[in-house]
Amino acid sequence: MTTQARPARELPDDELEQQANYAHATRDWVFHHGTTDQFRHHTERMLELEQEYLRRYPKRTWQGTVDAPREIDEATRLRLALRALSRQLDSLLADSPEVSDPDVADPPAVRQLLDRVAQAGGRMHKLEIHQVARELGISPLALASLYRGERAVLLADHDERVLTDAGRAAGA
Repeated sequence: MTTQARPARELPDDELEQQANYAHATRDWVFHHGTTDQFRHHTERMLELEQEYLRRYPKRTWQGTVDAPREIDEATRLRLALRALSRQLDSLLADSPEVSDPDVADPPAVRQLLDRVAQAGGRMHKLEIHQVARELGISPLALASLYRGERAVLLADHDERVLTDAGRAAGA
């Protein structure tokens, strides 16, 4: 006798995240060793949990913006595509002395990022801040550099990223 799982829409936030993490952690075992029914059920449940997570937190993953054309207009899509292409070209030309360091964030983009964090009350979930950084063309390494040193503009507080006093001043 199997027990029926509670629908993902009825789960509290922490339980939704916990079940989604567990589903992803057990995926490999089910794929390699599970029965056909276990694999089918696991796939359906994992997709249900992922879709609910996307519904609740659309800004924590790039997938949350794909089906939302009202949030991203065509000019923004082209700008993001151009930035991605530019980053690819920079990585191909990384040995060239003329190319600037791609791990150093563009100051105007950093100011925009810091402004967005400030508008969110000075705190932002780590996945949301990575999404904003991608939109602004800030590489993960450049984003990480914003947490380092005496003049760090962001601090990590568990799953949240917090604007420092230096970050508030840099964004203004």
